[in-house]
Formats: sequence, C-alpha cells, structure tokens
Amino acid sequence: MKTLIRWLINSLGVIVIAEILPGVEIKSFFTAMAVALVLSILNLIVKPILIVLTLPITILSLGIFLLIINALIIQLASSIVPNFMVSSLWTALIYSLLLSVMQSFLQGLFETDRQDHEH
Repeated sequence: MKTLIRWLINSLGVIVIAEILPGVEIKSFFTAMAVALVLSILNLIVKPILIVLTLPITILSLGIFLLIINALIIQLASSIVPNFMVSSLWTALIYSLLLSVMQSFLQGLFETDRQDHEH
C-alpha cells in the first residue's frame, strides 16, 4: 500500500512540474504514472551503473555531475515513455531538480500526515 501511495505521489509531482515548466509535455495522468514508474526503474537499475562508470568525473566535480546523470535519466525516460517529451538536456536538468524538491515536499507531507494519524 505504501508503494502504491508513493507511486501516485510521484505521478502527481511529475504532472505538476510538467505543467509549470515549459519544454516538458505530458499528455495525461496515466502518462505521468508511466513516467513515475519508468523513472523509478531507471533510477534503480541504470543510475547506479552510470554513477560507477562516471565516478572519477563525479568526484572531480564534487558531485555536481550527478545532476547531469539525473538529467540523462529524464531524457532516457522521455525516449521510452510515449506522450512524454522533454525539449532539451537543460530542461531535463531543471525538471529533475524541481521534481526532486516536489517529491521531497510531498513525501514529507505524507509522512507528517501519517504520523499525526498514528498518535
């Protein structure tokens, strides 16, 4: 149940940021759900491989290169999921930053709400 709620929260974040940011287009909430799922899978499988392969440049850049890896993951998701388009790598970078902030906010809100109901 917790995974399903997290997936829906991430889908909401995906579609809200796409509405705010020019250069990102999502056709429907179902597409946003697919994007959230694909991003989760890519972050689970592809991202660790990219981090290991680019470890020297990541260390030299003091971790800033991880932002580029996140943007590449967004671009890859854009090429996998139909009806999800990101116009450029810079747009993907901004999208990834905003999505991280939005997900952190929504997850924190969900956790706070859940703790209030437990007490």
